[in-house]
Amino acid sequence: MSLPESPAPAASPLAMLRPYQSPILAHSVWQVVSTFSLYIACIVAMYAGLHVSIWLTLGLTIPASGLIVRIFMLQHDCGHRSLFRSSRMNEVVGMLCSMITLTPFAYWRRLHARHHGNWNNLDGRGIPADFFSDCITVAEYGARSRTQRFLYRISHQPLLMNFLLPPLVFILLYRLPFDTPWSCRREHVSVLILNLALLGMFAGLVLVFGFKSVLIVQLPTLIMAAIIGIWLFSVQHRFEDAQWARDAGWTHAQASLEGTSYLMLPRLFQWFSGNIGLHHVHHLSPGIPNYRLQACHDECPAVTASVTSLTFRQALNASTYTLWNETTHRMVQFPA
Repeated sequence: MSLPESPAPAASPLAMLRPYQSPILAHSVWQVVSTFSLYIACIVAMYAGLHVSIWLTLGLTIPASGLIVRIFMLQHDCGHRSLFRSSRMNEVVGMLCSMITLTPFAYWRRLHARHHGNWNNLDGRGIPADFFSDCITVAEYGARSRTQRFLYRISHQPLLMNFLLPPLVFILLYRLPFDTPWSCRREHVSVLILNLALLGMFAGLVLVFGFKSVLIVQLPTLIMAAIIGIWLFSVQHRFEDAQWARDAGWTHAQASLEGTSYLMLPRLFQWFSGNIGLHHVHHLSPGIPNYRLQACHDECPAVTASVTSLTFRQALNASTYTLWNETTHRMVQFPA
């Protein structure tokens, strides 16, 4: 009598996600062309609106900042070499995006690669670029002096983290090769080249429209985009149910599904954010282009069903969870 056949081994999460990793050229080109066209049209309308009413221009800050966030997500895909098959095309489009996002392409790509190497790893903390997604444990907080605890609380207050620091990061900090050794020459050069290009671009705008007009149009848009972009990133790593692990117990798949979230944004917000709310899928497989993340989540429930889902309202409160409790295995707020 023949023995019953053994069931086929279950496919690994990465194997199930692999079919979604191939970029579709027409989709990628359309995203770049349509997004940049809308952004340029919006900026032109903002300058023209100054002749009608300053409030019309400031009102257009909202869609313009949303488009900058979307352009940053295209740059993010280029950094992962997921928007195009061609590495050269990813480089060119990524550098083009950096002119709008003020973020040096090669420099930021290196910093972001470090994040993907050890996010939510308690033994891999301390990377300055991960300030908005990092945390300390309750025990570590309790072991600090009263002054150190006060300073930590101040530096992690939602008002400071979500509104004051983000614009400084994109406008000032990214003008320097922060946290990058001198051996990384390409990254240093990318910062220098972008700074020179931005100097030329803004100087040209000032010559055409005047300093005051450029300030009114560009500065509020950049500030709002920075606030939105960093908030989207931080709440997907620091929320109540986010799981952290020591190096010995940290795995890529587990950290993706338990250390990141599925931020369920309204459809319009999801478009502006380039589907980055599907952060668990992105961390599982950074090679998946943004326009295939939703299909991957919906069509692979065996992989994605266990992820923590956050509504927009829940996400607004997520940034208050700043400490990891190693006893209860939960993120907690500062003690009273």
